[in-house]
Amino acid sequence: MELKYFYTGFGVIALLNLIVSVLLIKRDDLEVFQKVAQVILVWLIPLFAAVGLWLFYRSQDKPKSIPKSFGGGTSSGTNTHNGSGL
Repeated sequence: MELKYFYTGFGVIALLNLIVSVLLIKRDDLEVFQKVAQVILVWLIPLFAAVGLWLFYRSQDKPKSIPKSFGGGTSSGTNTHNGSGL
C-alpha cells in the first residue's frame, strides 16, 4: 500500500517536471544555454526548481497594465476663463 503512494507521488513530480521542461524549451526569450541549464535544474531538484521556475516565468508573462494618465492636460470640468476679457 505504501509503495502505491510512492509511485503516485513520483508520477506527479515527473509529470510536473515534464510540463515545466516543455514550457522552458518553448520560451523564445531564453538562449539555448539558459534553456538547457534550467531544464537540468528542474530534473536535479525536482519539485522546488520546477515550481519555482514555473512561478517565476508565470509572473513574467502577465500582461502589463496600461497606466492611466496622471495630471497634465486640460479637463472639460474646469473653467479657467472667467469671462472678464482680461
